[in-house]
Amino acid sequence: MDTNEPNGPPALSTGSGQFLTFRLRDEEFGVDLLRVQEIRGYSKVTALPNTPPEVRGVLNLRGAVIPILDLRVRFGLPPTEYTPFTVIVVVTVADKAVGLIVDAVSDVLNVGAKDVVPTPDLGTRAETALLTGIARDGPRLVSLINIDRLVGAAAPEPAHAF
Repeated sequence: MDTNEPNGPPALSTGSGQFLTFRLRDEEFGVDLLRVQEIRGYSKVTALPNTPPEVRGVLNLRGAVIPILDLRVRFGLPPTEYTPFTVIVVVTVADKAVGLIVDAVSDVLNVGAKDVVPTPDLGTRAETALLTGIARDGPRLVSLINIDRLVGAAAPEPAHAF
């Protein structure tokens, strides 16, 4: 798939580019590869009081204390035991690192703008604002996450700031 679009809008606004794909349950999601700082195996996190359920706590990452979000909980999926395949994907949001717990990392997907379709209107109860679109890769569909909205929406009130 061609990711070079001369004179076109930047990759972030079109949904084109490279995406790190990962699994939550039986679904596949993607996050802009340029936002991924690192992928690390799951390790125990330090819980914090008075945080939303998806905020599992914090982790010391080379001297920086970063918040860790469980995407299964954030997306309303049933909880599961962490396995050897469970990883923390560390992403950059507004110059800060945030860890995302996912079931497993799949691969890097190259997506052209023509391969991204808008998220369908699922009615007022569906929270599709967390997605930038859906990438088609043959029969495979990957939900592309708007990481700024996802992490911004999961952030606790200012009194409970990280």
